[in-house]
Amino acid sequence: MSEPRIGVSVVTMGDRPQQVEALLASVAMQDVRPARVVVVGNGSPLPDYGSFPGLEDLSGGVTLLELDENLGCPGGRNEALEALAGFGDVDVVIELDDDGLLVDKDVFRTVQELYAADPDLGIVGFRIADEHGETQRRHVPRLRAKDPMRPGPVTAFLGGGHALSMRMLAETGPWPAEFFFTHEETDLSWRALDAGWKILYEPGLLLQHPRTSPARHAVYYRMTARNRVWLARRNLPLPLVPAYLGTWILLTAARTRSASGLRAWGAGFAEGVRTECGERKPMRWRTVWRMTRLGRPPVI
Repeated sequence: MSEPRIGVSVVTMGDRPQQVEALLASVAMQDVRPARVVVVGNGSPLPDYGSFPGLEDLSGGVTLLELDENLGCPGGRNEALEALAGFGDVDVVIELDDDGLLVDKDVFRTVQELYAADPDLGIVGFRIADEHGETQRRHVPRLRAKDPMRPGPVTAFLGGGHALSMRMLAETGPWPAEFFFTHEETDLSWRALDAGWKILYEPGLLLQHPRTSPARHAVYYRMTARNRVWLARRNLPLPLVPAYLGTWILLTAARTRSASGLRAWGAGFAEGVRTECGERKPMRWRTVWRMTRLGRPPVI
């Protein structure tokens, strides 16, 4: 595609108004204008971002969606994607965490150029770094994570800052809303790869984000385990399901230092086994091989 039209999605629970304002200001300073900006209040009211300075000239200004309940990160993002698809003037959507910040002015231009150059590009992952420029190891989407500045094709991406092709989403479907929190990026990545789309990690696209731990959320251990089981049941060929889950049982037992965390993880694992996980559509073996060649077979 030539000069794809950019849309922006931000989902917030209403508890970070100053950060959202700073993020929108960094969107407004981009040297490529977005066609649309959508802010979702995930179970919360929103301030009047509709005529946000620098974005008031967009068609209709900033679009605000106030949801009656918190649908989780993937559910909230799906609401924004549905709105953007309905407008019909967005080719690529950039989704940004509400406490993130675009430091450089050419982020949208670079995204536009990447998608214009490769019609098979489905997902572009940004580099996540704190205010000191440091990238946590867990934020590098490959097993060999020593160098966060190495770009290239990968099998996963970070939810904090990324771009998604609307054509890809029309083929793969949206985020798995039932996941609510954790592993939704992996589910979407696996479906994209299985449909033949590419995932690119581009560290030149920087989202500044506070240094955090996912375990800060009370539901982290339970949902991590439940969603990992759902992920395997939904997407993996049957022989790989026990291999994938067995690997993560061992890794979790070795890494977790909290007895209460392990108990919550075990309860979540059991929940993932006994509850509905959505439609099962196992990836093809050629996708498994493709992921293996990219350095991360779907067993870890």
